[in-house]
Amino acid sequence: MKCSGFRRRRETGEGHDLGRVLRSLLLLLLLALMVASGGEDASAQDGGAEQGDRQPRLAYLVSDLRIPFWDIMWRGAQSEAAALGYDITVYSAENSARAELMHLILALRRPVDGIILSPTTSLAAATILDLANQAAIPVVIADIGTDQGDFVSYISSDNEMGAYDLGRVLAGALEARGWQDGSVGVVAIPQKRANGQARTRGFSRAMAEAGIRMAGIKQQVDFSYQETFNHTAALLAGDPLLRAVWLQGSDRYQGALDAVEAAGRSGDVLLLTFDAETEFLDMIPQGKLLAAGMQQPFLIGEKAVAAMHGHLQGLAVPKEQQLPVLTVSSSSLDDLLPVIRRNVLGLQSADRQGNQ
Repeated sequence: MKCSGFRRRRETGEGHDLGRVLRSLLLLLLLALMVASGGEDASAQDGGAEQGDRQPRLAYLVSDLRIPFWDIMWRGAQSEAAALGYDITVYSAENSARAELMHLILALRRPVDGIILSPTTSLAAATILDLANQAAIPVVIADIGTDQGDFVSYISSDNEMGAYDLGRVLAGALEARGWQDGSVGVVAIPQKRANGQARTRGFSRAMAEAGIRMAGIKQQVDFSYQETFNHTAALLAGDPLLRAVWLQGSDRYQGALDAVEAAGRSGDVLLLTFDAETEFLDMIPQGKLLAAGMQQPFLIGEKAVAAMHGHLQGLAVPKEQQLPVLTVSSSSLDDLLPVIRRNVLGLQSADRQGNQ
């Protein structure tokens, strides 16, 4: 009976309507609390002008600015905002959905003309979109994605194809070493995120086509060095035939390398990552890292602000824009280096000709 009742509520939309009412009440409560308390959160960083001027304002709500990928995306958004005459402020949730909601209220109180959103999870994004829409503030999503909701544009990487291409590089490397009977372990970003699901899907497809066994998937929670070390160590201990570890992120790569060394498997286990660190420009030619699927966060940040600008100017904006993920190995690094330095690592932010 309970299951049938729940199913009816889902089919008739009653459950969804109730969720909207509860979120509306939450918004009103948070607004009242913020008006009463006053002040702005210390995690907000102004990217341009003071509040007293008349520049149009944007807010960038990001999951965790401490992670280099998001910091580079913020710099891309900041660069494009400055070029287009916007005052933009970043609010880093430090991977807390609760802080993310509070930052939304701060942005709405400021107020802002638009929000760029890189959410903590796809589920959290749906709530943010619902509340922003009720406040009549347009939202452009920059990476990760949403479970549902209305938005102006979704700027993302082609995570599935990028992961698939990376898997093909690994398959070739394993075959060249005669390690086809070995397995591959994955240290994954949260699979509640749409981008995490796409990465796993693309990589798994490449492994299946090559007949390479997947040893297991360990999901990250706090994105720490110790967590990455522990996950990698567990994958190694769980399968003596493990021949590769794929990190679906990049900044805690040292944890994986140290776990491989601690297990006495250096030279016997290949490491791949998604995303990039500056050190990878040396590590890939040296063979310490087989390959990396590099997103272009600086470019995503630029395009997110450009999409918001177009919308605010009354122009038609593509609902979705997918950017290619660069498959970088020792054979492709030199050719891709100029694009990597600007669009991936944000090292040439003044050079706007690198936009694709």
